[in-house]
Amino acid sequence: MGKLSSLIRAAGGKKRFNSAVLLAAGNGSRMNDDRAKQFIEIRGLPVMVRSAMAFEQSPEIHEIVVVTRAADIEGCTKILRDHGITKLTRVVAGGSTRQESAKLGFDAVNPACDFVAIHDAARCLITPDNIEAVMEAAYVSGAAACAGRVVDTIKKTNGANTITETIDRENTWLVQTPQVFMADMYRAAAYMAVKDHVMATDDCMLCERLGFAVKLVDTGRFNIKVTYPDDILMAEMILDIREKTAKGKVEA
Repeated sequence: MGKLSSLIRAAGGKKRFNSAVLLAAGNGSRMNDDRAKQFIEIRGLPVMVRSAMAFEQSPEIHEIVVVTRAADIEGCTKILRDHGITKLTRVVAGGSTRQESAKLGFDAVNPACDFVAIHDAARCLITPDNIEAVMEAAYVSGAAACAGRVVDTIKKTNGANTITETIDRENTWLVQTPQVFMADMYRAAAYMAVKDHVMATDDCMLCERLGFAVKLVDTGRFNIKVTYPDDILMAEMILDIREKTAKGKVEA
């Protein structure tokens, strides 16, 4: 039995059940596009579908729950089914904030869920290998997130674009998704945030504030978030690089 296989076995040899929550409730306003961001296509595939396919192909994920705008539930369901996303169990309406949408998605997962992976569907270049790496880290530490090391010098300003501090980049990261948590940990963090009226910019913050340690997994710089029109061009270039790399490996 390999290292990963042994890690994903719960007590008594029972395999854990893992859920993925895909957040796809964007409106595409920053894309200068009338379509919701999740429906914008990159090389003929909607952003949402590309993300879902990575989780569909990952043996570590057993169900996919998608969170979208109420008006898009039917459309999202049809597109995902048409593209062969068999792990899709529910498509639910999101809330007024990302944090609220993530909680609503988590509330819709299978009650038997052991680990939950929260993912921004706009990070549509995520790969099954990335997912496996962050899941493996979460199995060991209880919580983990994809991230990339900061390579530029980071400056802090006073709000008027004047530098007030240079931040040491040695231990500085840009956090990505998916972010993976033990279900009970995430449940406690999400509900305590509601109780305490705390707003966070990502799911790790919810767990951090309760003292839970979150392990970062270096998944490089290709796991970009499609937010602006230029990001589509960047995503296409990354796909070109991956295709050429894969072709070179095959030929070798």
